[in-house]
Amino acid sequence: MEGTAMGETMNAHHEAAPALRIGSVVVNVSDVPVAMAFWSEALGYRPRYEPEPDWVILEPRDGRGPNLSLNLGETRPAEFPHIHLDLYADDQTAEVDRLLGLGARRVEDWPYPDPDEEDCDYVVLEDPDGNRFCVIDASPDAEGGDDPANDREDR
Repeated sequence: MEGTAMGETMNAHHEAAPALRIGSVVVNVSDVPVAMAFWSEALGYRPRYEPEPDWVILEPRDGRGPNLSLNLGETRPAEFPHIHLDLYADDQTAEVDRLLGLGARRVEDWPYPDPDEEDCDYVVLEDPDGNRFCVIDASPDAEGGDDPANDREDR
């Protein structure tokens, strides 16, 4: 769109309450029971319904936040996925260690920023299927840290 028309349209949309929200993030996996065990333990989620051999919806135990759906897929995850999860942690080191104990793997060859030039507040891990996700240092004293969800007025 040209000129201010797009800006005016965007401003009009921001004034109204959003009609959409994220209900579920779908992740393709090669083994639904293995992925269900990992993600249930990692996030403290539980199956919303009886799992099927090729599909399960996991929900937060407290009912707050989006679901995580696991879908039996036939392809391997991309090395640099178009989308991934950022998991916020108050104690990043402890959470990374816990996730590694559950079967996650650290992505060693990730192009992290040069530690001499800037702080890096994330660690890239893979779930047992190779789906990449980040554990973000969201502690109040982290560089740029703190979970942005804590800033929301509706909490």
